[in-house]
Amino acid sequence: MSKGLVTVFGGSGFIGRYATRTLVKAGYRVRVAVRRPHLAGEVRLAGSPGWVDIVQANVRNKASVARAVEGADAVVNLVGILFEKGRQSFEAAQRDGALNIAEACVAADIKRLVHVSAIGADPEAKADYAETKGEAEAGIRAVLPEAVILRPSIVFGPEDEFFNRFASMASHPLSTVAPFLPAIGGGESKVQPVYAGDVAEAIANAVSMEDAAGKTYELGGPTAYSFNEIYKFIGETIDRKRYSLPLPFFIAKPLGLTFGALFRYIWPLSSGILGGPPITGNQVEMLKSDNVVSEGALTLADLGVTEVESIEAIVPSYLYRFRPYGQYHQKSESA
Repeated sequence: MSKGLVTVFGGSGFIGRYATRTLVKAGYRVRVAVRRPHLAGEVRLAGSPGWVDIVQANVRNKASVARAVEGADAVVNLVGILFEKGRQSFEAAQRDGALNIAEACVAADIKRLVHVSAIGADPEAKADYAETKGEAEAGIRAVLPEAVILRPSIVFGPEDEFFNRFASMASHPLSTVAPFLPAIGGGESKVQPVYAGDVAEAIANAVSMEDAAGKTYELGGPTAYSFNEIYKFIGETIDRKRYSLPLPFFIAKPLGLTFGALFRYIWPLSSGILGGPPITGNQVEMLKSDNVVSEGALTLADLGVTEVESIEAIVPSYLYRFRPYGQYHQKSESA
């Protein structure tokens, strides 16, 4: 028997695929609301036929949002972007879109909205990414005070754009000539990577826990690391020794602004053919402060997620492909 219907905006994305599987496993039918349903077929594999449905919705379009939440018992918002391109701005996707979803929930008399934000969200932040995340939280609270807000740190997993990107940089042919990874601001900024599966479990629990209403949770893994420590871990994992190359903020910021503008407005960069910019001005600005769980914050444990995965336990299982001899490198050494 189904526990009810949950609409998940952005459910075909990295975190969304984990969340959909976990919600189905918990007994919920899931309606995945995405801009391009024809590209989201893989998410149907998260459950048996009839348990996962895919519908078209653009969070910038209020009518499509209203259709997507119709008949739902709960809503999860996972929509967010790492950099701007074309009409996909931080304001439209992260702030206005979140408010459209909250207003649609109120109109449909849906009491449980789980909004996934980010650690560092602040309406007064200098980085547009963090500012719009903070404005979204404030707007949601004003419209639907009982909404649950989750703020994860860097999320990792086999499809992530964090460990995979740095491992790719470290294994690039040019890195054999210049074995360095850029350490913006000296590489001392700290992050607290959290496994996508743990975030998905937190989302599913937030949907069902009555006492979670109106609360904000910060989600981080068991350990905080500086970027220098992250680089060392990646180098050891893929058996490629790489060094941190300090890049001062006053140099990194104009570089980030330039790359961000190029990838937003110039085709084919904005079309996604080249993935994304190596760094943006927003990312540089956010690296000026640590991205870790605040002291005294409600955490994964408060959402019933007590067995939290570490990067040491998960990341080597998918970075092996960046080793000089692939997954059998260790085996060939001992042979």
